[in-house]
Parts: sequence; structure tokens; C-alpha cells
Amino acid sequence: MEIAPGIVVDVNICSGKPVIKGTRIPVEIIIGKLAGGMTYEEVIEEYGITRKDILAALNYAADTLSHEEIKAVR
Repeated sequence: MEIAPGIVVDVNICSGKPVIKGTRIPVEIIIGKLAGGMTYEEVIEEYGITRKDILAALNYAADTLSHEEIKAVR
């Protein structure tokens, strides 16, 4: 099932984690690699995805975080 443009979930793929459409590559891996300092080009080469796939992962992550609520505890 496509949950965002270019992002799908399927209980039979990566235990239902969001992945890049047409792959078995979890969004969290792509975000983690970019956060770790890899360039778009390095991620594209290592995982065989496109710049559009990376942007889909970033957009999904941003949208997901925009709905997250964090409550400060003192």
C-alpha cells in the first residue's frame, strides 16, 4: 500500500516498515545514511535508487515528524 508518494508498506517486506517503492530499502536507512554524512550521489550509487526516491524518503520523514507531538516532562 502506498502511504506517501514513492513510499509503500507491506507486511511481507521489512516487517511492514515504510520502504522506497519498488525496493526493499527502508526509509529509515536512507535518512540515516544522509544524516551520517553520505551524499545523495553516494546513497544513489550504494542502493541503486534515484534522487526522486531520496526526496520521497525525506518528504515522508518530514511529514511524519510534523504530526508528532512531544510533551516536555519536568
